[in-house]
Amino acid sequence: MARAGFTAITAGRIKFGRDGRWYCDDEVIPNRAICDLFSRLLRVEADGRARLELGEDRADVLIEDTPWVVTQVEGEPDLGFVAVLNDGTREPLDVTRLRAGPDHVLYCRVKGGQHEARLLRAAYYALTRWAEGADGACVLRVRDQVVALPTSST
Repeated sequence: MARAGFTAITAGRIKFGRDGRWYCDDEVIPNRAICDLFSRLLRVEADGRARLELGEDRADVLIEDTPWVVTQVEGEPDLGFVAVLNDGTREPLDVTRLRAGPDHVLYCRVKGGQHEARLLRAAYYALTRWAEGADGACVLRVRDQVVALPTSST
């Protein structure tokens, strides 16, 4: 059903990819409205299972990396930064809690610090455009703090 532009929750195996896209049976779901709806409906249970629930329909979701991604970073060093998530929510970005994963991918804490979110490429570049070199490290000067950006782990 993904090719027709509509994907019901129970249509097939639903996956949220590391690229921030929704998939049904390994095909990208092309309907932006359905993807936005899935992003808003996503719930992560206490046991770590991700689920979509809409009315009587329910489906488990395979999470490839993180249950939410940061699509944009807004703000500037003097005011601080805001992370815009794929579900449309906006949260203050605590740059002191950034973590680097493989290939220099940055992660931050979201949803009250309960979950990790991957910064997509556009968000990464929006944030790192404010970075400076200092003593061999890459730092952000945010308000009165100098925060070293984490380096990639292997």
